[in-house]
Amino acid sequence: MAVSSSHLRFTFECRSDPDFSPPPSFDNLRRRNFRSCVGSGAAFHGVPSLILRFPPNFQRQLSTKARRNCSNIGVAQIVAASWSNNSPNNPATGAPAPPAVSAADAATVPLPVDVTAEEDVVVSANDAVATAADENGAVQLKHSSYSSFLKSDASKTIHAAERLGRGIVTDGITTPVVNTSAYFFKKTADLIDFKENRQVSYEYGRYGNPTTVVLEEKISALEGAESTVIMASGMCASIVLFMALIPAGGHLVTTTDCYRKTRIFIETFLPKMGITTTVIDPADVGALETALEQHNVSLFFTESPTNPFLRCVDIKLVSELCHKKGTLLCIDGTFATPLNQKALALGADLIMHSLTKYMSGHHDVLGGCISGSTKVISQIRTFHHILGGTLNPNAAYLLIRGMKTLHLRVQQQNSTGMRMAEILEAHPKVKRVYYPGLPSHPEHELAKRQMTGFGGVVSFEIDGDLHTTIKFIDSLKIPYIAASFGGCESIVDQPAILSYWDLPQSERAKYKIHDNLVRFSFGVEDFEDLKADVLQALEAI
Repeated sequence: MAVSSSHLRFTFECRSDPDFSPPPSFDNLRRRNFRSCVGSGAAFHGVPSLILRFPPNFQRQLSTKARRNCSNIGVAQIVAASWSNNSPNNPATGAPAPPAVSAADAATVPLPVDVTAEEDVVVSANDAVATAADENGAVQLKHSSYSSFLKSDASKTIHAAERLGRGIVTDGITTPVVNTSAYFFKKTADLIDFKENRQVSYEYGRYGNPTTVVLEEKISALEGAESTVIMASGMCASIVLFMALIPAGGHLVTTTDCYRKTRIFIETFLPKMGITTTVIDPADVGALETALEQHNVSLFFTESPTNPFLRCVDIKLVSELCHKKGTLLCIDGTFATPLNQKALALGADLIMHSLTKYMSGHHDVLGGCISGSTKVISQIRTFHHILGGTLNPNAAYLLIRGMKTLHLRVQQQNSTGMRMAEILEAHPKVKRVYYPGLPSHPEHELAKRQMTGFGGVVSFEIDGDLHTTIKFIDSLKIPYIAASFGGCESIVDQPAILSYWDLPQSERAKYKIHDNLVRFSFGVEDFEDLKADVLQALEAI
């Protein structure tokens, strides 16, 4: 719906009893100014007062100022109004009228409105937030560029997808949670318009949610992506990625060091669809070239840095090799975060994250995401809508909230991780340290080129056996013994026990998961406290 950049002044008549008759059409709306005359019902310039009606789809908040002016409104609900612009399709000109805007349309097409008791209602087309549906009907907000005033990722984590407006009617600073499983259409004509791509709506909770869209757009802004799809977990995102992009009988290339559950799915479930896999060392570019030559590779999927040895892949180089053969490259950047590494800018087609880790940062929510071009993400989103694995809007809210401190947390974790890695490497009771920020790391020079920080996770081997390592971990006082990483609280685990205990020692050794391996995720606690705790635990063994 086109909106004039001229300032519009509306007369409001608030009613406690909803009236669903069609709102009036206005000729030459962009040139008409209406002074706010609450409750008067007066008409200016021969045009009746504009009445905003409140159909019962779901509750919305109105500002304190708006409630002062409309004290008889009862329960505040979403505003649905339709008007025509001064266009060739204006009914007043005799031309066919465009489809009416439905309540669902109003719910998803916000206008930045500045309301005070004494001021005009101002609508600016230059700053307005429009929405669009991608190829499979998913609602995506199309914001004005944030680049003019959000210069850094730190600002984008806070304001992107929110400061210029949202697909939710509110003047609250925080993004509201929209708890609904379905979205209604005011009349069948609106539903037909939606189905024939003349109208935008969410339709059903599995296909999209206004709160989740804000999260998607915030991540897209951080990654420099055209589109992002959010799912219920990182593992869900991995599975949907494989099944959406690799055809039956296709071929996948992945790396030796990776999250074990991902490896289990690749080794156990993909063969059932006739999908074969080549597994290479993260740094073995020659093995990648061979696989690309010998197979019709649909996807090269790798973590960078990897779990748990924090190996790094030359994203720029492998993207060039893949693209020559028409192969897509997806980087799982969970250990890096968008703040430490820009995989898409380096040439990757897709970037994936387990939002459960750094992005959330509070150990209180699960989530996953994939970002990339609209074309490829639409293909993934279509399969996601079929499979399910939808993120709850309450979880989306927690992720939005968590991301607002992402830059502060990652900055602290980068610093603590680097300093602790140096201390551990110099300690006589530590056999080896795996951290890309150390010169001893096999991809240190590469990591310095493609990363701006190295994260808060440090893996290392104790100079001892299984039981010596257990004693070290049990002597620690600050970190929790738990899975996951990237949160405010420090976490430590022994991968041989936490992730590979079901395998015999000889099988664990194939993956270099030795009994003395420790993965330590440093949180945002004071560095000196963490340092003292680690040193005292080392002294205890």
